[in-house]
Order: sequence, then structure tokens, then C-alpha cells
Amino acid sequence: MKATKKVTRIGILTGGGDCPGLNAVIRGVTKSALDNGITVIGILDGFEGLVEGKARELSNADVSGILAIGGTILGSSNKGDPFHWPIADSNGVISIHDRSEAAVRNYHAWKLDCLIGIGGDGTMHICNKLTMMGMNVVGVPKTIDNDLEATDLTFGHDSAVYVVSMALDRLHTTASSHHRVIVVEVMGRYAGWIALNGGLAGGADLILIPEIPFSYEKVYQKIKERELSGKRFSLVCVAEGAKELGGDLVLKGTDIKRHDPKQLGGIGEIVARKIEENTGRETRVTILGHTQRGGSPTPYDRILSTKFGAYAIQLAMKKKFGRMVALKGNEIKNVLIEDAISKQKLVQPDSQTLLTARQIGIGFGD
Repeated sequence: MKATKKVTRIGILTGGGDCPGLNAVIRGVTKSALDNGITVIGILDGFEGLVEGKARELSNADVSGILAIGGTILGSSNKGDPFHWPIADSNGVISIHDRSEAAVRNYHAWKLDCLIGIGGDGTMHICNKLTMMGMNVVGVPKTIDNDLEATDLTFGHDSAVYVVSMALDRLHTTASSHHRVIVVEVMGRYAGWIALNGGLAGGADLILIPEIPFSYEKVYQKIKERELSGKRFSLVCVAEGAKELGGDLVLKGTDIKRHDPKQLGGIGEIVARKIEENTGRETRVTILGHTQRGGSPTPYDRILSTKFGAYAIQLAMKKKFGRMVALKGNEIKNVLIEDAISKQKLVQPDSQTLLTARQIGIGFGD
């Protein structure tokens, strides 16, 4: 883009898994853009729409009343990476192709001055590659997993933690009534933030996360210690990426259409079975799954998402491309996308939240 040319036309897409707050960002971007005379092109179904040429212009009417609605009015996909594009032949055999040139062609065909990509780690990697191909891109960090190092918090995480804590509240009463152990499996992939924060907020007695490989003997010991103190039930919050010391991730399948083909899931069932077999305690398992992605965003996520969306337009208007919106303390800042994806944010041993959980007696199986 020539230095003298104003930003008058932007595209916006939501990539990866959906989560509460996406519509709030779309609203924040669209309202701010239209107020500054900028046309907004909503690209449908994430990067699939960018490759296949699916888009529509957004108006104020399109974003009216969507602040509190979960999901995304534009649609999303976690299988539409332009650089890892699955194509099935006549026999149904899938092969992977690079369709990034098609994405760039549509960007220019729509006469876009900037693309605002909303998504998590995978989306930001794609945005960085598209930046290197000459596209003007601004990133907005979204993931319930909260695993982007460059921002203190990603929108969607608070809403997911709320779902986990509310589920644990309800399971607490039934576990107590029937004197059972209840295992709750939550999302998060390779990061334990949902399990840690949700477990702490929901009063879990044991929290198993990917960053701390656990010993089953330590898990049994914690449950037996609670029994000896007169507590005849326990709540165990297990991240889907948690694994036994010396063991491997538990997978429910693989999907080569995705850049990361591993589909995590099933650790909760294994933990529950082993607890029942080795402690004699009646044990049940609840897998929260996609309930953590759905529903209305919390007030915190609505505010954060709106701030992110409005700030993304400021970056676009100032032509600060190749950058991602980020929360630093209480302020919205920006960082280079390439820096944002350089390191995954995982739970550290000295994390204050982790240390607090240990101080109040929560076990981590180590």
C-alpha cells in the first residue's frame, strides 16, 4: 500500500474454533470502521472464505444486537489453513495442498487495504505467513485456551472458565450427596489454564494439567487423605492434555485436514476408571467438551472483545500492519505477530495461580 493511501476497505474473518466474544469483536471492528468511513467486508467461514472467495459487506444492522451472542455471525473453521489445504480425490483420498495464492488473489480482488484476522495460535501463524506474502494484516487474539504468550489474556478464556466453575459447583453437590469421586475433563490442548483457573474457581480438590505430569499413586493418596479427614467425596478437574508421568497424550483420533492433526480427549475416562479400581470409591466422569466454547460471553469478555475490536481499527488506520492486539496489564497494546507466536504460553511452576492452589491444599498429582 502506498504511504499516502488511506485505509478505506478492510476484511475481517474469524479463524479456528469458535468461542464467546467473537461477535463482540466483529461488532467492535465494524462499528469503529463504519464510524470512520471504512467499508467492512465480512469473510465467511474463516480462511475457507478467503481461499474460496466467500464474503459479504457488513452494515451497522448486521452487528446490531450481537454483543451478547456466542459464536460468530461470519462462521469459522479450523480446517481451512490456506497453506495446509485438504483436497479429496475421486476415491476419497485426502492430499494436502498450498492454496495461499488464492487467498492473496481474493484479498486483492476485494480491493482490501487490510485484513483483520481473529483467532488463536494457528490463526496468528497463518496471518504471519500472509504478511510475508505482502498482505496487510492485523491480528486479534482469540482462544479459550489462553495460550498466546504475547497477551496477558485472550478473549473467550474467561467465559470458558465460567462454564467450568459452574459445572464444578453443580457436580460438588451431587458428589457430596452420593459420596463419590467425580472427574471433570476440560479443554485446553497443551496448556492447563482452563483446568487451573476453572478448577480453582470451582473448588476442585485435584487439578491435573499438561505442564505437570502426574502420578496415579499421588492422586489416590490425595483422595484417601480427604477420606481420613472426613470428606467422603472429591472433585478432580483434568485437562484434556494431561498425562501420566512417563506416559503419552491420550488421543481420541487424528484429523489430517487440520494443521495439528491430534484430537485430544479420553484422559478423563481413564483417570476415573483407575481411581475407582484402586481406591474402591464410586467414580463418575463428566466431559464438558464444546459447552466450554458455546453460549453468551461473560461481561469481562464482552468488554475485552469490544476493546480489542476497536483497537484493531486504530492499528489499521495507522497502518501498523503485521501486528497483533494484546492486553498488557489493564491497557490494550500491540505486538508484532511474529513475536506473538514465538512461544506458547504455558502454566509455569512459579505461576501465582498455581502457587495459590497449592497453598489452599489442591493437589496436582505430583
